[in-house]
Amino acid sequence: MEEGNGKAASHRIVASDDIEVSTYLEIAKEKQGVQAAPKPGDIPHGVREAVAIIDFGSQYSHLIARRVRECSVYCELFPYDSPLSKIMSINPRGFILSGGPASVYEKNAPLTPVGIYESHLPVLGICYGMQSITHQLGGTVAPGSKHEYGQAVLHVSDQSSPLFKDLDSSLTVWMSHGDEIMEMPAGFRSSAYTENSPNAVITDGGKLFGLQFHPEVAHTPQGKQIIRNFLYNICGCRGTWTPGNFIHESIASIKEQVGDGRVICALSGGVDSAVAAKLVHAAIGDQLTCIFVNNGLLRREEPERALETFRKNLRMNVVYVDATDRFLDQLKGVIDPEKKRISIGGEFIKVFESEAKKLGKIDFLTQGTLYPDVIESATPETKAAAKIKTHHNVGGLPSKMALTLIEPLRYLFKDEVREVGLELGLPEDMVWRQPFPGPGLAIRIIGEVTRERLEILRGADWVVMDEIKKAKLYRQMWQTFAILTDVHSVGVMGDYRTYGYLVAVRAVTSQDAMTADWARLPYNLLATVSNRIVNEVPGVNRVVYDITSKPPSTIEWE
Repeated sequence: MEEGNGKAASHRIVASDDIEVSTYLEIAKEKQGVQAAPKPGDIPHGVREAVAIIDFGSQYSHLIARRVRECSVYCELFPYDSPLSKIMSINPRGFILSGGPASVYEKNAPLTPVGIYESHLPVLGICYGMQSITHQLGGTVAPGSKHEYGQAVLHVSDQSSPLFKDLDSSLTVWMSHGDEIMEMPAGFRSSAYTENSPNAVITDGGKLFGLQFHPEVAHTPQGKQIIRNFLYNICGCRGTWTPGNFIHESIASIKEQVGDGRVICALSGGVDSAVAAKLVHAAIGDQLTCIFVNNGLLRREEPERALETFRKNLRMNVVYVDATDRFLDQLKGVIDPEKKRISIGGEFIKVFESEAKKLGKIDFLTQGTLYPDVIESATPETKAAAKIKTHHNVGGLPSKMALTLIEPLRYLFKDEVREVGLELGLPEDMVWRQPFPGPGLAIRIIGEVTRERLEILRGADWVVMDEIKKAKLYRQMWQTFAILTDVHSVGVMGDYRTYGYLVAVRAVTSQDAMTADWARLPYNLLATVSNRIVNEVPGVNRVVYDITSKPPSTIEWE
């Protein structure tokens, strides 16, 4: 169990040493009304090898997905109560059960779909996932006499285990649990232990494995190798998830989906929409028309630079639409950040549908939605995760649209998108452009968005970006930007009292935006940024630097 509390309906498989595991599964399946999983031989072998991650709501679930992808194996996150048919639709070679905040012995605690065990495919349970395996297959999980939080030393007692191939006999691992396994299921044995956990790693000697620690976090230095061993040595994966294969699959899929239809693509100026457009264009050519909307919420000189880049590098039809007035009218009086996002998302769709009518019959809309957008927006496919914010191209879209969405990057992380972009031949300055939110500067202005406040923020943001580039730190940062707060403070400029805006500067390092750390920028750089902003941007007399990581904060302020 991880800290927290989460519950959902499920059923324990009654244990007895005299009954085979398959019998437990039949009992539970009958009581739950669960449809049997297809047998491995019944599933046609696809080009893509995959692993399904069953998400019990752990704060680390997305990290499991990151580590699997880093091993060149495709994976998807599925809430624990997803239909078995949906989980099996990706033709998994195995399953990874995430951690979670609940305790398996609580009433209605979430448990692993029994069809997963019945599939006879490999299963790796992590923390709560391990406890789910134990509880469902007849073992005993109870509150531990000692909690384990932080680093611990794992002693491997079974060096022959394929899970520990090429690893040392003693490993540093990261623990985060209050419950422990008191009794293993029949047929299971311990293959590693820590000082406080005699059953830190368990296995049935076949395809079922449980880890009490978290191999997905950086605090378990050799954790990625453990995951890789599970994927390659136990699931039989070969590492076919590559940019080249993704491009090949995507082009074929887009051709099939679109047919003779026509597509418009929402270009934002960033790498996500550019890569999405390039993929779609590679699939259907002139059936695609790109639309670049200036919503009035972009940074200084961004519309002009973006247009030039698109027309030079994408070599496809690009329509420019200046909808500044439309968006700013929609944002009048709007203060709540969620309402800003939803308003902007809705207006985007209206603009696209309006432009589509001018182009004739249009059937599809392409967007550069990424997997972190989907996860953080807590869509039905990731409902085990808590909703953090609505992304304009996920939860901010109206329920009824005249266009069908094409989102070729929906299951990619940012670094994977960049790899695909380079493989497609996009220039490095476009591929490595720092992420910019779809709602633009609207969510970097705390409070109402006005033309005056936008100009103030553009000036401050220009200074931040200019100095970061001069210091040659741009590529090292995930994002660097300014925030215009709704705080005013007293200042003195030229012997006169001022009452101006407070600007916050944000600079973070990250790999995929799911977690981030504040950047330790040099003091002299921060001093230069502050001095330039208060001297060059009218209305600002104070600058602060945000030193909060994600979590507990998000990268954007709204």
